[in-house]
Amino acid sequence: MKKVYLFFFLIVVFGCADQTDSSYGKLKGIALGTSFHITYNNLNNSILENQIDSLIYRVNKSMSTYLPTSDISKINRGDTSVVTDKMFQEVFKKSERIYKETDGAFDPTIGVLVNAWGFGPDNVVENLDSAHVKSMLEFVGLEKVQLKKEKIIKKYRSTYIDFNAIAKGYAVDVIGRFLESKNIKDYLVEIGGEIRARGLNPDGKNWKIAIEKPNFDGSRSFQTVIELNNESIATSGNYRKFKIDASTGKKFAHTIDTKTGFPSQSDLLSASVIAKLDCADVDAYATAFMAMGLEKSKLFLKKHKDLKCFFIYSDDNGDIKTFANQNLQISN
Repeated sequence: MKKVYLFFFLIVVFGCADQTDSSYGKLKGIALGTSFHITYNNLNNSILENQIDSLIYRVNKSMSTYLPTSDISKINRGDTSVVTDKMFQEVFKKSERIYKETDGAFDPTIGVLVNAWGFGPDNVVENLDSAHVKSMLEFVGLEKVQLKKEKIIKKYRSTYIDFNAIAKGYAVDVIGRFLESKNIKDYLVEIGGEIRARGLNPDGKNWKIAIEKPNFDGSRSFQTVIELNNESIATSGNYRKFKIDASTGKKFAHTIDTKTGFPSQSDLLSASVIAKLDCADVDAYATAFMAMGLEKSKLFLKKHKDLKCFFIYSDDNGDIKTFANQNLQISN
């Protein structure tokens, strides 16, 4: 449903202190179609890569739409016998809450249209027109799906559940909770730009994360630096993830408007959300804000003061501007 483009480059942000602090360990690898990085205080514990791989496998097995044998893939094919695991149930319940809070701007059942527009693993529709989009919108809406006795009940067989806008954040939480179960209090876990940070970095300070500028030429540079104090951060952006219509040359953004079924025409180029919440939560909020646009997102933030946000947007003149709500302090 959406990809994140948070530029994760710890050495640039921290300096080189972590290279001399032998009490901190590092792990990196591939997870959920992207990379992961873990930095943690291993004074009393050493975490093995196969332990992390096992956790990632469980998340994939539960909710990866790219894995044909996963529980979610079986459910999407109409298998009503699937008994969901605790991971699936937690993500579904989080999705229900955020779906209601955002008036449907975050909606995992938009998957049928994500696929149709070519941003998912299944069922691309060529020459998609408004009539076809309207017909598929009938299957969209999380209120049309229920979790009863650990099983998913769909009103329409064609409803397609897609947790890709929350699953990476959730995988980060799973790993973070695992580290905490090993009494590791200082750590940072990142998967594809989704981050959960707890305790202090190797310098003995709060973790600092750089948010990149929306450079359209493919280059990468920093927009600002955010300090995390036992917080999670996720960023959603439209400026790199798009498709081009072969016949018209028109660009289509990957965030699908859950109300219209068409790619979102949001003025937001990226939305970064920081909070003392699970990474799954801020992951979902970032997606919702991209669909809502700047003004609706600002109104939402007035009612949800637990969220810190940094938005990069294009104004009426096409100039790139930024917005940070009052809760957010920018590091220099």
